[in-house]
Amino acid sequence: MSDTTAGRFAGKTIIVTGAGSGIGRATATRIANEGGRVVATDVVSERLDALRDDLPGLAVETVVGDVTDPATIDALLTAAGQRIDGLANVAGIMDAFLPPDEVDDATWDRVFSVNVTGPMRLTRAVLPAMIGAGRGAVVNVASEAALRASAAGAAYTASKHAIAGFTKSVAFFHGPQGIRANAVAPGAVATNIEAPMRSEYAAGRVGPIMQVAIPPVAQPEQLAAAITWLLSDDSANVNGVVLPSDGGWSVV
Repeated sequence: MSDTTAGRFAGKTIIVTGAGSGIGRATATRIANEGGRVVATDVVSERLDALRDDLPGLAVETVVGDVTDPATIDALLTAAGQRIDGLANVAGIMDAFLPPDEVDDATWDRVFSVNVTGPMRLTRAVLPAMIGAGRGAVVNVASEAALRASAAGAAYTASKHAIAGFTKSVAFFHGPQGIRANAVAPGAVATNIEAPMRSEYAAGRVGPIMQVAIPPVAQPEQLAAAITWLLSDDSANVNGVVLPSDGGWSVV
């Protein structure tokens, strides 16, 4: 794991979604340890309580809620206040690897709601403050599924392609106003996101590919290192990038 950089986020306020576990928790922890003020959200209050308990004396505020709920977005903006320096859209869900002929409307709608619509709405909500300040960084979590079709089912794959495109759109339109938007594309990561394979056909189609192509499972802290780099001024000349952090899966 990479070492933290003392004071890298001093004086900055960063919103982190999905902060109760996995990549989101590792990202929030790193930002707080590097001097930032974190506004963390998750759907499970106990996870946020544990996050605060593990970071005593550090600037961590929590909001319990679903990123697809406008009330959660309002609460995050209230907690953040007038200054918002960064946003890490980490919260996401899988799709049971359902192929196009098996995906149901409920799965499709829920996956897009969490993986695309929620991040879009929260990004839209923080942009006025960032544009007004002439600076800000947005980092979205895409996936290897944003780069290929063999990493998940139809809904998840389409949603991660969509968030990659949205990231580039933010970079294009708002880069001249001081906003940077980038995404990381993880491969397999040790998180608590459920990823059952509910399709027999998908198991036969995707399973053999994954068995030979996927590098070792990464730890959440490795992804947090990439996310916080993109949030920080260390990546000041990086905008509109989808950065694979996948152990080399993208070159297979």
